[in-house]
Amino acid sequence: MADTKITRRSALAWLGAGASLPVISACGGSEAQARQNFPVSYSEAEWRRRLTRMQFRVLREEATERPYSSPLNDETRRGTYHCQGCGNRLFSSAHKFDSDTGWPSFWQPIDSGAVGYSTDYNLGYPRTEEHCADCGGHLGHRFNDGPRPTGHRHCINGVAMEFRPA
Repeated sequence: MADTKITRRSALAWLGAGASLPVISACGGSEAQARQNFPVSYSEAEWRRRLTRMQFRVLREEATERPYSSPLNDETRRGTYHCQGCGNRLFSSAHKFDSDTGWPSFWQPIDSGAVGYSTDYNLGYPRTEEHCADCGGHLGHRFNDGPRPTGHRHCINGVAMEFRPA
């Protein structure tokens, strides 16, 4: 039998590896959402053709744009925000507020069927992911630190939306 000596360093390494395993295994996109059927559906090649590189990264690969990089963050005109992937109406300017986070934020969607939700663990803990109800495109996340009356902050990637003035 080999002579193995357990040192404090190796014990801590094994303990750390064991503790991080559940977190690492939870990371990644939502498989359930990827398998859902949405009313608007294209092949990956067609999505790439229809969207810019950054739009594809955000909407189809769940990336996040840099804070304060979207002109929609400073948009103050009356109008509606539509999904860049399929044109679905998502948010009204009447529900937009300045969250000072660097992303366009809304306290509610334009109607109850505009967006869908799932749980993502990309940072190792659960967050409420928000996606377009028509094409499944990743929009951003919903947090429970928004203004009244809902208390929600829909923190949305500007590149995932198109603004249409009223």
